[in-house]
Amino acid sequence: MKIPLLLRLVTLAMVCGLTSSLVGAEPVPPDERTPVDIRRTTLIVRDIDKSLALYRDALGLKPIYDQRMGGPVGSDGKPTAPTMRLVLLRANDTFIGALGLLQRLTPAAEPEPPVVQTGPVKMIMVINVADLSTRWPKIAATPHIRVETEPTRVDYPAPDGGVIPVMFSAVRDADGNKIELNQILGVPAGTLTPPSK
Repeated sequence: MKIPLLLRLVTLAMVCGLTSSLVGAEPVPPDERTPVDIRRTTLIVRDIDKSLALYRDALGLKPIYDQRMGGPVGSDGKPTAPTMRLVLLRANDTFIGALGLLQRLTPAAEPEPPVVQTGPVKMIMVINVADLSTRWPKIAATPHIRVETEPTRVDYPAPDGGVIPVMFSAVRDADGNKIELNQILGVPAGTLTPPSK
């Protein structure tokens, strides 16, 4: 079974992914599989609608779940107001690599956090975008984000001693999270054979 790949979310900066055209990812061979899949990364956000401007509108991720929840039952036996809203978005896979956006509805949203450099307790999310050059103007014009690096070619070292060419770009989302939006131009790390173009 072929699992398509447009979005690989990771909590560490790493290279994985796509060539210049949309590429399907192959599952690892049966003797290398583990009982663990990276199902979803959930970001705690102050305002889901501001976050959706980037993840849904500019990147084109598809919302598959949008619910308000968490309100306990009051002493009168009636449900109280929900305490959070959760939106789940997907790219090309129905089970792995989903993105969650969680907004706490009570208490009121926290003030804007200062944008800090990435450090030991911070994360970098890497999203592979097959049409980065076409999509970049819409990404750069998205409200509430900050562009850190416009698309620039970077050559990462490959395991075989060669290079993995990547169009690298980076933004800070509405909550200050560092998001790399990359398009891999060569053979992705970890693949057994070069993807077809």
